[in-house]
Amino acid sequence: MNNWKKALSFSLALLVVAVLTACGDNNEESNSDQAEAEQAGAESEQASSETEVNAEEITIGQINWAENIAITNMWKAILEDKGYNVKLSVLDMGTMMQALETGDLDVSLEVWLPVQDANYLEEYQDTVNFSEATWFDNAKVGLVVPTYLEDINSVEDLNEHKELFDGKIVGFDPGAGTMEVTEQLIEDYNLDFELLPSSEPAMLAEIGEAVKNEEPIVAPLWTPHWIFSKYDIKFLEDPQETYGGVEKIHHATRQDFADDYPNVSEYFKNWKMNDEQIGELIDYVENAEEPLDGAKKWVEENQELVDEWVK
Repeated sequence: MNNWKKALSFSLALLVVAVLTACGDNNEESNSDQAEAEQAGAESEQASSETEVNAEEITIGQINWAENIAITNMWKAILEDKGYNVKLSVLDMGTMMQALETGDLDVSLEVWLPVQDANYLEEYQDTVNFSEATWFDNAKVGLVVPTYLEDINSVEDLNEHKELFDGKIVGFDPGAGTMEVTEQLIEDYNLDFELLPSSEPAMLAEIGEAVKNEEPIVAPLWTPHWIFSKYDIKFLEDPQETYGGVEKIHHATRQDFADDYPNVSEYFKNWKMNDEQIGELIDYVENAEEPLDGAKKWVEENQELVDEWVK
């Protein structure tokens, strides 16, 4: 009887040891599975980020306007520092919007609303993503003349002095929203003037030459722009507000861009600049041997601001 009890006790002891060992193994396997799952999740997140960075190049449309050249090169510098491959494609505004619609272009960084580019918003709002976010909130557009033309302070004064200007308004890129609004302005005020298209550099050269010789000239311009710090020019009053009041500058992307580049999409939404910042950036880009070099210098000196956008 005693032998039987001893044998039973020994068997029960073995059973307890076996159960405890099995529980330990299960806990180890559970912990191991959890660790593997966490590692897999981290690797998946990293792979997702790497996939975005290593995807096909991001193509940003560029227009030959001073501020547009500055901001496109700024974003090229910022994004390439983040590991993206960025291409700048020089286009006019109309072609740019068509390219966004077809997906041949990824981003346009400069859309003026509610007035200047309202025609593009109306035409492409169902096929192009126009951002609600704005990167500049105090833009202005209007006709300008040199300040020494003291008797001309309003658009309504122009017809009276038509001969002074040879009946010509010196314009820039055909197809630009501001050029179309200027045509509307001519109609609204019954101006006996012709709007002459050219390019922004050509228009600015004519303004510079006229101011140098103290000659009359009238042209559509906007702020932010470096020219106001170089020449004494003034906006003409626009009582009918054909050009609108304060304009805000948005960006636009092709429809699937946010899905393909969620991080970059967030960067653009966080982007904000004021007069001083955009003015300094334009100055750096204008005075560099290569626009990208000037943009890189500005980014380096304003890294704290840039970090707020790309956080």
